[in-house]
Amino acid sequence: MIFNTIRIFSIFLFCTSLCSAQNPLVTAQKWTANKVEFHTVKADSLELILNDYERAMELDSVWRTQLVDQSYSQRLESVIKDSLDRKKIVTDVPTEVLKERLAALNAKTPFNIEYNESLESVIGYFLRREKEGTERLMGLSKFYFPMFEAAFDRHDVPLEMKYLAIVESALNPRAKSRVGATGLWQFMYSTGKAYDLEVSSYVDERMDPIASTEAAAKYLRRLYTMFDDWDLALAAYNSGLGNVSKAIRRSGGETNYWKLRRYLPRETAGYVPSFQAMLYIYEYADEHGFEPQRPRSTYYGTDTIQVKQLITLDQIAKVTHTNRELLEFLNPSYKLGIIPFEKNKSYYVRLPYEKSGLFVTNEDDIYGFTENLIAKAVTEESQPETNKAETKIDYYVKSGDYLGRIAEKYDVGVSQIKDWNNLRGTNLNIGQKLIIYSKNSDTIAENSSVTKNSSTGTTKFYKVKPGDSLWTISKKYPDLSVEDLKTLNQLKSNRLHPGMKLKVSKG
Repeated sequence: MIFNTIRIFSIFLFCTSLCSAQNPLVTAQKWTANKVEFHTVKADSLELILNDYERAMELDSVWRTQLVDQSYSQRLESVIKDSLDRKKIVTDVPTEVLKERLAALNAKTPFNIEYNESLESVIGYFLRREKEGTERLMGLSKFYFPMFEAAFDRHDVPLEMKYLAIVESALNPRAKSRVGATGLWQFMYSTGKAYDLEVSSYVDERMDPIASTEAAAKYLRRLYTMFDDWDLALAAYNSGLGNVSKAIRRSGGETNYWKLRRYLPRETAGYVPSFQAMLYIYEYADEHGFEPQRPRSTYYGTDTIQVKQLITLDQIAKVTHTNRELLEFLNPSYKLGIIPFEKNKSYYVRLPYEKSGLFVTNEDDIYGFTENLIAKAVTEESQPETNKAETKIDYYVKSGDYLGRIAEKYDVGVSQIKDWNNLRGTNLNIGQKLIIYSKNSDTIAENSSVTKNSSTGTTKFYKVKPGDSLWTISKKYPDLSVEDLKTLNQLKSNRLHPGMKLKVSKG
């Protein structure tokens, strides 16, 4: 039976109550309970006003920012290779102590964890050079690991296998390798299809955390059935069945991973040590002084709603006043930001719990609103985005400000503010100057330090739409090439995101 609204509390659930129950210090804090109105929906005679607590909104925003920041995954592959290329052993813990700890891990896990210089070097590398990135991953793992453990438990896969997703993707559901492996579990196209993961022009379930984790659990169980060894199952997951079988034959029938490791592809030779290093670091995080970037809110609630017609994440973000980056994070399988509709298939949108009520209560009006948006977009398609006035705002950070609040105020994305101001993190200082480009006339009037950039100004901007590329945008402006666009916007690649603002004039 398919319900229009399905509540899933076992996966994306983070609420403040559990954190307070576990930590009496949190309960003892006296937070101001000032309610603030954050959205109004009007549909005919219906007016719905939702309120939330200001402090809770701030905490949620900080946590959401951590969730959608996936920058570390882009360099984890090179980090692993770098740690293996080092010929000198890097140590951060006495060798004898490390041997004792690895023996303890070996005794309580189904993996063959034994001391060797290569593993010691990888562990030392992560402890010394990647501590900050690993702490961020430890915080993010609080979001994903409960889901991983539930899936592995159903399929009799060791729960420690959850650390595999860190090595594969650094917990980035949209991660994509140079050879096309995609998602948290880095499925290739053919393997994903073999495990019923839909891959189409609009949808890629390899990037869906729930569907891909279920597929990964089934695949890992199958590999174990074939090799009767979890280390070899890991190696086969990375390099394929054929390479592991070939390595066994070349080693004279050896089935101990560490003894046949030199017969495996170089990438796989570093794969299992990286997995075991991450297992060690998580298990002994306290001993090494790791301080994970954990949110004050430990649980985060969402609902899934089956869509009744084609709709885009941009449209949903607009009508529910939900941050676009958060919607992409909660719905990573929709490649173009478009949720398709087919009579014989079910597609869902996942929304923050408090926004799902807005969507369900006003569902018919939302679909009518999106139809009008689509019609308006078709009418305006031939008109350059620069015909609309842009406003450059010099915003100075005030006490209590955070990126989520500022982004919502000016109807822009957190990632856009970070791009415009070359921000690497989310920390702000009171009095700090931020440059913001906004078309929200209501909030522009509130700021005294603004400079207009209309079509007659020195700088023009184009807002990227779903399906846009640098080539298609350059065709809208005869004097602008792809290379001009990359130079003007300091782009290192051709990758674009809907909602991104690009400079399209050389002034």
